[in-house]
Amino acid sequence: MTYVSLPDGATLPAEQPAEIAGSIQTTAPTAAQLLDIANASPHVQLIRQQVRDKIAQSYSIADEIKLLRTAPSAEHAAYNEFVESCRAWGRAQKALLGL
Repeated sequence: MTYVSLPDGATLPAEQPAEIAGSIQTTAPTAAQLLDIANASPHVQLIRQQVRDKIAQSYSIADEIKLLRTAPSAEHAAYNEFVESCRAWGRAQKALLGL
């Protein structure tokens, strides 16, 4: 399956090759289909790696383990807030891809 996300208001040209025209679906993909597409997408894999890299720039694995052991604490709350901001960035990037 090939997934193409068009910006709101954009339309495909009326003339499409027969093998493509017969397969175009204008309904939104299901949650399961979106997950399959995301898992197969090299773009999503890159975004996921960038999120991990952003976290690793500020916290080593040892730091993360220590913070998990010391929760709840102010340091853990700050770490959690930072990680959630990185994850939010990743979600926004995936949303730009229509995922």
